[in-house]
Amino acid sequence: QVQLVESGGGLVQPGGSLRLTCVASGSSYSPWLMGWYRQAPGKQRELVADIIRTGYTNYADSVKGRFTISRDNAKNTVYLQMNSLKPEDTAVYYCNTKGGTSPNMYWGQGTQVTVSS
Repeated sequence: QVQLVESGGGLVQPGGSLRLTCVASGSSYSPWLMGWYRQAPGKQRELVADIIRTGYTNYADSVKGRFTISRDNAKNTVYLQMNSLKPEDTAVYYCNTKGGTSPNMYWGQGTQVTVSS
């Protein structure tokens, strides 16, 4: 069983920064892909950013230049550094991961990010 533990969400003013952390754990689990999605009220869940084990990254256009995804493979941990936050970034952010030999996608419980003045 794979478990994702998230931290780092909270309330921040526009222009501020937050760093989200997600740790994947499980027996013999080695994630190929780790990433972040978000879902705002009344909207579909959307990809924010993801990163594969070799380091290639993908970002939503709305966050390019402001967010940075990174990972520590030894710790099965993915980070999302969020800078220059905007009110439209307000959402529940979900960590996700997929192993290299399994089609299963695993999800964290979500962490609230609120950007408000």
